[in-house]
Amino acid sequence: MNNENPPRLAIIEDDPDLREELLFFLQAKGYPAWGVGSAEAFWRELHRHPADIILLDVGLPGEDGFSALEYLRGLAEHGLIVLTARGSQEDKLRGLSLGADFYLVKPVNFAALAEAVSGLWQRMRQQGAAGATTAATAEGPDTHGGWLLEEERLHAPTGESLPLTPQEYRLLDVLCRNPGEVHSKALVHDLLFGYEKDPDTHRVDVILSRLRSKAREHELRLPIRAVFGKGVAFLGGLR
Repeated sequence: MNNENPPRLAIIEDDPDLREELLFFLQAKGYPAWGVGSAEAFWRELHRHPADIILLDVGLPGEDGFSALEYLRGLAEHGLIVLTARGSQEDKLRGLSLGADFYLVKPVNFAALAEAVSGLWQRMRQQGAAGATTAATAEGPDTHGGWLLEEERLHAPTGESLPLTPQEYRLLDVLCRNPGEVHSKALVHDLLFGYEKDPDTHRVDVILSRLRSKAREHELRLPIRAVFGKGVAFLGGLR
């Protein structure tokens, strides 16, 4: 690969042998790459190890790949390539409609995968250059940082800010202390309201729902991910 600025790749694949094969192949091509075996592990690692393009299986243990795919597309920060044994037309259409840039069916054709990664990265860089040119013509705040949490407001990387109630601030403060970590709702409840013998974690859901609704009104998408059966995590970068 003749590329001075290769994309960083992340692989979500529960088959350890295939995951190692993919890592070996892509790293030999010159791509910085890391891999995990589940979506939950991916959310934990993403903050510590950013990725430009994500390769994911849809048949994952725990949270399935379609759910992760939909959320990642909403963030609009990554190229997305599905690698899966599920090759029906229905599954392929579902994957593409949820935001996959490529939908590749196993067994993996490594040459086709290399072409997909290279072509997707070229397209992403062209789109990024076009966006940078447009942004340079407009006045506005610095958008190169991450999210910034203050006591009464949450500032987005794009410059917008979201007013916060004291409860919303305390919730975000808990999640942002360890970004990328999945916090159980019971733990979040204890940190917000103190220990109770029978904690009502629905109170955490209510605050989250109110916060997301407020963010939508401000046309913001919060990088908060609820992982079914596990808890909740803040996935955005911080400044």
